[in-house]
Amino acid sequence: MAAQIAPGQHLTLALSGGVDSVTLLHLLASLAPMAQFELAAIHVNHGLSENAEQWAAFCAILCQAKGIPLTIERVVVDRESPDGLEAAARRARHAAFAHASGDFIVLGHHRGDQAETLLFNLVRGTGLAGSAAMAPRQRRLLRPLLTVSRAEIEAYAREQGLDWVDDESNRDTGFSRNFLRHEILEPLHRRFPAAERNLAAATGRFSEAVTLLDDLARIDLADQLDFPLAVATLASLSEPRARNALRYLLARRGIGIPSESRLVEALRQLLAAGHDRHPRQHFGEWDIVRRRGKIDLEHVR
Repeated sequence: MAAQIAPGQHLTLALSGGVDSVTLLHLLASLAPMAQFELAAIHVNHGLSENAEQWAAFCAILCQAKGIPLTIERVVVDRESPDGLEAAARRARHAAFAHASGDFIVLGHHRGDQAETLLFNLVRGTGLAGSAAMAPRQRRLLRPLLTVSRAEIEAYAREQGLDWVDDESNRDTGFSRNFLRHEILEPLHRRFPAAERNLAAATGRFSEAVTLLDDLARIDLADQLDFPLAVATLASLSEPRARNALRYLLARRGIGIPSESRLVEALRQLLAAGHDRHPRQHFGEWDIVRRRGKIDLEHVR
């Protein structure tokens, strides 16, 4: 973190009350005087568990004992979201983070989370960008524990005599990520002890490849680095390079790509449609549309 944080900056820790974030709170509180940063915390209460208020109270007591300012954000999660409850809770949580104060929001994701995210993205049909999983730094988000295992975190917490809460939903394999964690990664680790470490390390190599592809996209797009984009620009490229350029432009706008197959189909329709047709592809809150020789975005929510 030393390379990311300047003296006098303000860090806000996402504190769930679980062992990962409690351990990170302990570490940051110890480092703050030496590194000269200001530390606060935010607890997002999703209201999904009957224990949610107890977890919020635990975080309040913990921060009060350490003299760390805490903000408790109560969010409403769309239980009927077509993306599922996990994705809806994540959106609500990150919306709260977006409005939180501070130069950085610090998250307690660890190496197991990284390996889990890679597998989750791969089985959903992700492209190379999704294979990079979580970045140590992503805009205002910092994840300093990505190279640390859950076992190391728990060992440290016990050594320091820390208390934490356990979210009972983490054992429910009806949730996709829990299924991957308990039914896939844990047996895989028993057979291949280095599996988690190697999977997490692979995300770094995928991230490097994405950086190189971004460089290529900027070369191919020249001075057209945003929408609207001339259809002719993509049509002049090979299919892989045109797809890469479109991916790059969507990523710059913060638009998620559901799967690589969706991106392939979107590009096919945008380039193959006749002059009198106006194809439209839906990506989350945005539609990609073609009209009058241009490819543009329309916000639909």
